[in-house]
Amino acid sequence: MKGATRVLMRSPKFLIGVALLVMVGGFVLIYPFVDIRDPFEMVGLSYEPPSKDFPLGTDNFGRDVLLELAYGTRSSLYVGILAGGIALCIGVVIGLLAGYLGGFWDNILTTVTNMFIVIPSFMILILVSIGLNSRSLLIVGVIIGCTTWPWTARAVRAQTASLRLRDHVHIARISGYGVMRIIVTQILPYIASYVFMAFILQTASGILAEASISMLGLGPYNTISLGTMLNWAIMFEAMGAGAWWAFIPPALLIALFTFALFLINSGLDEIFNPKIRR
Repeated sequence: MKGATRVLMRSPKFLIGVALLVMVGGFVLIYPFVDIRDPFEMVGLSYEPPSKDFPLGTDNFGRDVLLELAYGTRSSLYVGILAGGIALCIGVVIGLLAGYLGGFWDNILTTVTNMFIVIPSFMILILVSIGLNSRSLLIVGVIIGCTTWPWTARAVRAQTASLRLRDHVHIARISGYGVMRIIVTQILPYIASYVFMAFILQTASGILAEASISMLGLGPYNTISLGTMLNWAIMFEAMGAGAWWAFIPPALLIALFTFALFLINSGLDEIFNPKIRR
């Protein structure tokens, strides 16, 4: 454990990724207490440029863009973590069962996984979002999580299929351990590092997915997110008006979030994969 910590502390990618997340997280947590106004409050004219009163100007509704960013980032992060957690749970469960049970169950579960992979998840997101009468952050997060798990399931299945042939698993089977006990005690601990990294990647995927569907106007209702801010900028022609402050900051934060998560994942990969570290 100490060796892994030392490697992490020497990994520029991991340290930069964590630093970026800490900065963004600090902004999200602290700024709403500094500026206690309602983010939907119209405080100025449409597309006022950055000034002393509005550091990032106003949007098409005359709302403070900086305050919207704080609440929008919080919403996007919530959806990303929720979607990442749901996708991880579904993918890990299906991957573990398919990889360990093999045979008939492997064929069934792998077929289901491949069906979700063949059908683009983004198309499913769009169709489901169109069919919903109400879309909250919770509902959007659940939908994204339920459509983005297949790649995690496939990777977990491959690792589980390899681990089930190991001696310690065979000994546990001979000792009378049940299927679930073997999976939990003899297989899951050996892929815990991958599971953690998969959660990071699924969270990044969830943030991007929310931003994508929200840009199309299919995101949460009555809620500010980074994606809905971009949707407003597109709908009300912020680019044509030269109001760069209405679309560059949310796009930059989305890129910053995903970049930081990928850096952290890459840093962790250096620990868990000795070949990469060498």
